[in-house]
Amino acid sequence: MPNEAKNIDNTVGENFYLEAANNIIIARESIISIEETEELAAQEKILKLNEEIKDKEALIEPNQTIKPANEENLSSSHVYARYEDVDKDQLQRDLEEIKANLGPVGEEDYQHLLKLERWGRGATLSGFFLIYVATALEVSIGLSAFGFWTLGIIAAILIGVGNVARWANVAHPILHGAYDKVPNIPKQYTKAGFARGKRRYIDWLDWIKPEAWEYEHNIMHHYHLGEDDDPDNVEQNLQWLIQSRVPMFLRYVIVYTFAAFWKPVYYAPNTLRILENKKRRKKRLPEITEYQISPFSENGKELWKNFYLPYGIVKFVLLPLLFLPLGTSAVLSAFIIMLMAEVYANLHSFLVIVPNHSADDIYQFSEPHKSQGEFYLRQIMGSVNYNTGSDLIDFSQGFLNYQIEHHLFPNTPQSYQQKMQPLVKEVCKKHNIEYRQESVFKRIGMTIDLMVGKTKVLRVDGI
Repeated sequence: MPNEAKNIDNTVGENFYLEAANNIIIARESIISIEETEELAAQEKILKLNEEIKDKEALIEPNQTIKPANEENLSSSHVYARYEDVDKDQLQRDLEEIKANLGPVGEEDYQHLLKLERWGRGATLSGFFLIYVATALEVSIGLSAFGFWTLGIIAAILIGVGNVARWANVAHPILHGAYDKVPNIPKQYTKAGFARGKRRYIDWLDWIKPEAWEYEHNIMHHYHLGEDDDPDNVEQNLQWLIQSRVPMFLRYVIVYTFAAFWKPVYYAPNTLRILENKKRRKKRLPEITEYQISPFSENGKELWKNFYLPYGIVKFVLLPLLFLPLGTSAVLSAFIIMLMAEVYANLHSFLVIVPNHSADDIYQFSEPHKSQGEFYLRQIMGSVNYNTGSDLIDFSQGFLNYQIEHHLFPNTPQSYQQKMQPLVKEVCKKHNIEYRQESVFKRIGMTIDLMVGKTKVLRVDGI
């Protein structure tokens, strides 16, 4: 009889976990395509289900204890409020009041987006024009190698800037649904219409498939910031290097090289992996933990077919062939300049994206948040801003210099983030929460130190 009772308890526990896990997955997936209020409702459902699991675990394992907050990494000179002491409900009210007072998204915000889009398109077109000028002058008057490659390098930088701008300043906010509520907004500027199907070639053609990045970024990164499930957890992703016996100087070389190719090497296969795992969870299949890059593997075939080849053929074959009327040497020169532009785009995007949540003063968490106020607190503690200023300064950093404001309210336009920043700073000051804002160049140095294992992130365990 005791064994039978134990088996019954185990069966009940297993069934509960399966049902709870399924409900969590359904709630999490429902966030992808619905508006802000429903997103928050879905998150609350996830939180309640997590609490139910904990309650059940307490009944099944009565001797289980909760690990207290780990403050080993906290500085003795820390003057900010402790995580557990922050009034999270009041923090939520204060932050949501800021957003409410800004009013609805409108035409002015849409026009701001169009301006940023024009700047990015202008940089790209200017780069191609310079390639034409350089190759035409080389053919007609025998332009010197120095003169040619001076123009070529400028062209590569301009094309690279346009590449980063298209991702950070245009695709990023649109795929968060930032402009969906603008009256009479064209469908191509909405989350449901941007880069869908064949429009990928018009709206945002990159190494990354838009649908894969949207799920990896909008859901897994934003709602799991600083957790083990965060796919952009830099320290966790670089454990293979941190735990290796590679000399420190060589680790830096590896990181710098990685930065020059990080979109095809990391973002493309990682976003595919995350999207595939979404499907596998629904089917109760084991999740993929490693990249499958070989075109002869199942996921590798998908990676090459829908990620690498569409971008690679257009960028490095069709576009250089546009210069064929100037001769085959012009095609080769255009190809080399396009490669240079790609390296620059990778370095530029690495510079402004990776340091947002990675350094020895950034916090990570061992458990999911339990309330919306706690969610807001984690976005502040787990993010850092860069120096801000005019639209041009913000454009050059892809508006990722407003990372705290963006993570608090991800589906708001970039023009909102500019207005919210001083108000969010005041709320942080009121609650005695550190608001980090420093030069992007200082932050990239701190991030690389983390990536090579020279430093570690701060951790709040058991919370």
